[in-house]
Amino acid sequence: MIINKDIDSGTPFDWGKTSSDYARYRDIYPHIFYQKILDRNLCIRGQHVLDIGTGTGVLPRNMYQYGAKWIGTDISANQIEQAKILSKGMDIDYYAVAAEDIDFEDNSFDVITVCQCYWYFNHKKVAPKLYRMLKPKGRLLFLYMAWLPYEDKIAGASEDLVLKYSPNWSGAGERIHPINIPECYKKHFELVHHDEFTLKIPFTRESWNGRMKACRGIGASLTEKEVSMWEQEHIKLLEQIAPEEFDVLHYCAIAELKKL
Repeated sequence: MIINKDIDSGTPFDWGKTSSDYARYRDIYPHIFYQKILDRNLCIRGQHVLDIGTGTGVLPRNMYQYGAKWIGTDISANQIEQAKILSKGMDIDYYAVAAEDIDFEDNSFDVITVCQCYWYFNHKKVAPKLYRMLKPKGRLLFLYMAWLPYEDKIAGASEDLVLKYSPNWSGAGERIHPINIPECYKKHFELVHHDEFTLKIPFTRESWNGRMKACRGIGASLTEKEVSMWEQEHIKLLEQIAPEEFDVLHYCAIAELKKL
């Protein structure tokens, strides 16, 4: 269970509660997302990569084919168990450990990736650890993707329903913007590249319902009864406003930092 006064006004949440839905419905990054990483010559053969906040191992599993040696860590043991199941047959090591407690040897990694989770960290503790664990001129890669509720009516309606059940949820209202790098990283890293771009992600009513249910404001924080009530209402909403198959407008943001 995580409680952070700066996230959802301190409402407790636990990603382990939604691991099965997370595994099923949140592996949605398109090929261009991974290609943008490859275009930077990152996470490729000959590199050792640490993925922090790996969740169900989405990033290591999808980039495994490009030859890097991956380690994934996550604070949730349930997420790590799902990652291990979904990575069967792949040489990926997973560990259940909070970002603040990771302790690999100095100069261990060519790249450290942080996808969809950097706002949860105690950055003053984490930044020097990442610096220490990266090799000289190593890269720290922050990655993010979110739907755009003001540009996409289906996303906006679903988001409003999340807020009805979880009014303190602070994940709402996204707009396109560069990733905000906390000031404490500037002592250790230099921002060498960033990119923000929009893309349309395909869904069915079922998969979009699953994606929304697996968000922090619903599956990770509400009771089973509340999740069930929300889901029933959300399915009815989608039947009214969405065809069986549709795209949802998202944006991606990438920030690449070089170790000083």
